[in-house]
Amino acid sequence: MLSACGSDKTGGESKDTLSAIKKRGKLVVGVKYDTNLFGYKDPSSGKVEGFDIDIAKALAKKIFGDEKKLELKEVTSKTRVQMLKNGDIDAIIATMTITEDRKKEVNFSDVYFKAGQSLLVKKGSKIQGIDDVKKGTKVLAVKGSTSVQNIKDKSPDAQVLEFENYAEAFTALKAGKGDALTTDNSILYGMADQDSNYQLVGQPFTDEPYGIALNKGDDKFTKYVNKFLKELKDSGEYDKIKSRWIKEQ
Repeated sequence: MLSACGSDKTGGESKDTLSAIKKRGKLVVGVKYDTNLFGYKDPSSGKVEGFDIDIAKALAKKIFGDEKKLELKEVTSKTRVQMLKNGDIDAIIATMTITEDRKKEVNFSDVYFKAGQSLLVKKGSKIQGIDDVKKGTKVLAVKGSTSVQNIKDKSPDAQVLEFENYAEAFTALKAGKGDALTTDNSILYGMADQDSNYQLVGQPFTDEPYGIALNKGDDKFTKYVNKFLKELKDSGEYDKIKSRWIKEQ
């Protein structure tokens, strides 16, 4: 368990997270390994790369002056909050949508990326938008993501099949186990980039603002991270990172 953690129940800081990170000599961040363009582990090289990874590197550079003083730990939508609470990681940078329910469990930074839920289908599909998702339509989604409830709200008659991670869900779509895969358009861009037989259809039907998740009540470190994000955007470095990875379809 890491030494950097959040606050006590009275609202006071039980530890200074930034000092604890510096003392340890590295920042430990929870990222996804299965989300192309954001956090993806290349099976051939073993390298983890993407937009979220570059944001984590920039935060490590802000803290230490060296982006290499960073340890990445794999998280999924299902495991990430518990790993943060357990002290296994200092922060979550993993396509995590800011919601009121999640705010009860974690602190969020300011928004660092704006996405929207969309649909990925095989080219030639009759599904061309959310209005085409009806009774009998099989939609694939990932456990623990906001996408599951959103699609149930938007298309209550559709059959929703849930998978452990995005790689499994995309494999299932390619195997014909569903008619469409739904999650944030930012994540779907990565899938379409991997296989040109698939495309995003229709307009996004939700707003998905991503935040960096930190321990609940750790307001001091949250302010530090918000200052870091502002500096990253003001310097132009944020735009460089974004253009490196995200190419709108």
